[in-house]
Amino acid sequence: MMGEGDTPLLVSRRIGPERGARRLYFKLESCNPSGSYKDRFIAAELSSLMKRGVRTCVATSSGNTGSALAAGCARFDMRCHILVNDDAPVGKLIQMQAHGAKVIRVPRFVSDPGVTDRVFAQLQAYSKSAGAALVVSAFRYCPEGMGGVERIAWELTVAFGGAKEIDGVFVPVGGGGLYSAVVQGFQKRGSAVPKVHVVQPAGCSTVAAAFARGEREVRPVTASTRVSGLSVPSDIDGGLALQRLRECGGTAFEASDEEIFAAQRLLMTQEGVYCEPAGAAALAGWLKARDAGVIDPSGAFVCLVTGHGFKDPVSVESAATKNPSRLLTLSEIDRLADVLGAA
Repeated sequence: MMGEGDTPLLVSRRIGPERGARRLYFKLESCNPSGSYKDRFIAAELSSLMKRGVRTCVATSSGNTGSALAAGCARFDMRCHILVNDDAPVGKLIQMQAHGAKVIRVPRFVSDPGVTDRVFAQLQAYSKSAGAALVVSAFRYCPEGMGGVERIAWELTVAFGGAKEIDGVFVPVGGGGLYSAVVQGFQKRGSAVPKVHVVQPAGCSTVAAAFARGEREVRPVTASTRVSGLSVPSDIDGGLALQRLRECGGTAFEASDEEIFAAQRLLMTQEGVYCEPAGAAALAGWLKARDAGVIDPSGAFVCLVTGHGFKDPVSVESAATKNPSRLLTLSEIDRLADVLGAA
């Protein structure tokens, strides 16, 4: 549709080797056309909708689904309405609006399960009455679109010469759709399925908490995380992700917001990977697994980098303040070599 997929698989040059891991890789989903893996979902979903003659979409999004949908609808001349939480990152909102989508912000949507349920009920009713497609990046609502995300697993299988060559994949989890798609993608290849690990913010731990309790159902929570893309407090595809987690023998990790932001800074300063916080969550999980001795660092591991840095300029600005610029005075120009040498 727009060149989505076949994203780069980047071997770590510093983060991994400095920790005894020479086969740590980053799958740069941030290199998709609108800057996130959601382009895979939207490409498959819009293809299905256009075949059915649907010309209007209404969507819920914490940001990246909306950005990808707005771009796709602009390309194919479809009407696009997107409901977002009131504190969605400005970079994502600007992207949606720039593509022409009509954006509606709803206070406490996504973070509050009660508000979220009310919004979904109204959207479902509108979708039926208006003949509009309700676009949600989850198997529960859009299984055909989520099928497009399964290709991540297929690409990894090809890149490694077989899934059995992969010791583990770390996946950031919000609603659970991405995680479920990756595991199912491996399962449909008909070969060995590597351990696929869940990584969630401690401030919105649905799947990871249920896994730790040994439960089969995901409980709703009140989200407190500042990692917007992973703030999904209700069970959208969480139950499915929990089932797939047990099937593939993976583990679930919780990371604090501070650990995720630190991983984001590591990716930017040590690997040159410009990503949003949610895109760094997988690395935060790998670091916790490595430090806890849960994994053998000599193995081959993949961290999914799910979104580009321009998505969340506030978090990037915060990281940049740790490396402030210096204003050179006119009197210092002739001593530039001394200034640079002291920097």
